[in-house]
Amino acid sequence: MQLRVTSLPGDGIGPEVTSQAICVLEEVASGFGHDLELDEKEIGGAALTKYGNPLPDSTIKTCLASQAVLLGAVGSPAFDHNPRELRPEAGLLRLRQELGAFANLRPAIFYPVLAASSPLREEIVKGTDILIVRELLGGLYFGQPRSIVADGEPGGHYAVNTMRYSEPEIERIARVAFQLARTRRQRLLSVDKANVLECSRLWREVVTRVASEFSDVQLSHMYVDSAAMSLVLKPTEFDVILTENMFGDILSDEAGGIVGSLGLLASASIGGPVGLYEPVHGSAPNIAGKGIANPLGAILSVVLMLRHTFNLKKEAECVEAGIMSTLMGGLRTRDLARPGERTVSTEEMGAQIAEFVRLAANTTNRAAS
Repeated sequence: MQLRVTSLPGDGIGPEVTSQAICVLEEVASGFGHDLELDEKEIGGAALTKYGNPLPDSTIKTCLASQAVLLGAVGSPAFDHNPRELRPEAGLLRLRQELGAFANLRPAIFYPVLAASSPLREEIVKGTDILIVRELLGGLYFGQPRSIVADGEPGGHYAVNTMRYSEPEIERIARVAFQLARTRRQRLLSVDKANVLECSRLWREVVTRVASEFSDVQLSHMYVDSAAMSLVLKPTEFDVILTENMFGDILSDEAGGIVGSLGLLASASIGGPVGLYEPVHGSAPNIAGKGIANPLGAILSVVLMLRHTFNLKKEAECVEAGIMSTLMGGLRTRDLARPGERTVSTEEMGAQIAEFVRLAANTTNRAAS
């Protein structure tokens, strides 16, 4: 099978974690007999530095010609004072639009072997397996009008952002969430702020209507503030969480803290012709170049790519087994380690998982011959 992938390492720790994810993907392709066609392009601050554009046309063209895109991270304090359209994040938002990736899937799974990494007691977090389905192309991040306006008076600046959702936008993300809930524990929680926001009232109305098409899935609703509290108090009670753009961004980061580290979270942005896969963590410029970043979010993003774009279940399970074997062997990056515990580098963690995949693929091939 041919795997056409575009790599966008981006900024900060993005190149470090992406390189390890690519190493694992290369072992998957080699070991399981796939032809990997890999291109690398610039995005974010790296693209601004080279081209003066956070998402050059050449990057868009290459991404649209591939089957999947693996992104590292975007963001750099060097561009904090740039206008909005010339900030690294503008490249990511435009890329999502260009790819039509309206459905963002963010799994948050607790690994018992990492119990010491979670700030919650093990009896509270054990068994946590949450899938957050975040609408990705609407809401405050894309709504118009948006601006910072000066009215001429001292201290007279004011800012405007617009939250906007149409019924078709809500319907399509709701159907994705219900379909995924069918493959899990058949429970879906829709998170909104319908007691205050008109957008949320429409959201709740449309989601409830779509639920009539999925009688096998149990639907419930919760306000976002209550959901944020319940995630900490009773994380195991959640299965699939459906929510809009900003709420999903915030709640998924909270979920990362619950399971032990933001470095454990992967994401898949689907719905368009090309899937976008990236770790949830940001560019973390404070640790960039130190070799201490956790590559598991990026490697787990490869797992999601293998499943959602290429439908390669066996290969995805092999990488997951490699991650579990590595963690069971005691390897920890700094974000996962207890005080005084020995840590390994980004490269060491990635290399161990890649080696597991290589050996497992060889064993599978020998058994089949």
